[in-house]
Amino acid sequence: MSRGERIVARARALIGIRFRPQGRSVDDGLDCIGVAMMATGIPKHRVRRDYCLHSNNAEEVNGEFDECGFIRIAPAGAAAGDVLLVRPTASALHVVILTGTGYLHADMRLRRTVEVPGDVPWPTVSAWRHPGQAAADPLAPELVGPASARRLN
Repeated sequence: MSRGERIVARARALIGIRFRPQGRSVDDGLDCIGVAMMATGIPKHRVRRDYCLHSNNAEEVNGEFDECGFIRIAPAGAAAGDVLLVRPTASALHVVILTGTGYLHADMRLRRTVEVPGDVPWPTVSAWRHPGQAAADPLAPELVGPASARRLN
């Protein structure tokens, strides 16, 4: 299984996890950064909680990806398992993971993590690829357990 396939498998294991601003665990909920963090295997302590995606400061977010070891790539070359920083509105930024058939993200309106088929509908600000292997096992230990404990009904 390739790096991208492992990241997509880990991301898909998060589908249904409830949305929570600044969320970093399946028990408490996840936001878009939390989904990307868990899917790519970035440790919690490497990701700030005090960021604000409701801003125009894309370079600050890009700097965080860079500090976590991601490699910036051309958006046109993004593939399954890559992370996109997108702009859904003029004053907000959002993070999605490409799946090969669409994209996966923490949807604030639906209040859970979802996979959406097709192209990402928002303008892409930047694209990022994690250079390392996410994990030998596509499911991190914190994702294993009864689905009813982690998912919305």
